[in-house]
Amino acid sequence: MEFLIKNERKFKESLQIEVEKQTKELRELSDEIISTQKDVVSRMGAISETRSKETGNHVKRVAEYSKLFAKKYGLSDDDCELLYSASPMHDIGKVGIPDNILNKPGKHTPEEFEIMKTHAKLGYEMLKSSPRAILKSAAIISYEHHEKWDGTGYPNKKANTDIHIFGRITAIADVFDALGSDRCYKKAWELDRIVQLLKDERGKHFEPKLVDIFLDNLDEFIDIRDRYKEILK
Repeated sequence: MEFLIKNERKFKESLQIEVEKQTKELRELSDEIISTQKDVVSRMGAISETRSKETGNHVKRVAEYSKLFAKKYGLSDDDCELLYSASPMHDIGKVGIPDNILNKPGKHTPEEFEIMKTHAKLGYEMLKSSPRAILKSAAIISYEHHEKWDGTGYPNKKANTDIHIFGRITAIADVFDALGSDRCYKKAWELDRIVQLLKDERGKHFEPKLVDIFLDNLDEFIDIRDRYKEILK
């Protein structure tokens, strides 16, 4: 009887060790899959920006700005990380825009601008059917980051909190970085001019709370910009 008890104890101990080992391996595999997803999303976002002659660091800066906005806004840690991972795909729909329109150095005609605007829906259609949380969030961001707080944006003229918080945050992060960067159709703006525009667009283009977060934490946003300064043109 004692022999059986000892054997049973050894078996339970061995089983526990094996379960812990398998659990650790599964956890590591899951972490690797998530890490791979994040890397693929970031690289796909960078590809879309490269096609429109932007640097890959634009999407990195937007991701960092978005995460900072999310933290200051009070989103959960999980949502902050999800937004950080998904926001690089905000302009993935640009892969479907013809080069002569995407990279036009001058102002778009009304007809060309209508074509440019379709990149929001194109990105959404590319990503919406994915069961992965990162890609589902990227679909929402692609679709809604050109909506405006006052309802004058596109593609659906959503307003206020009808716009997903991920879209509202990515909108202001994207505009801040775009204005401060050289583009094929403009030179980078000075910081004072950018700050003034964001103030002017408080309650119009952008949610007032997000503009206030930007103004109250300007040094932190500048620090993010400077961290990638070597790639800014």
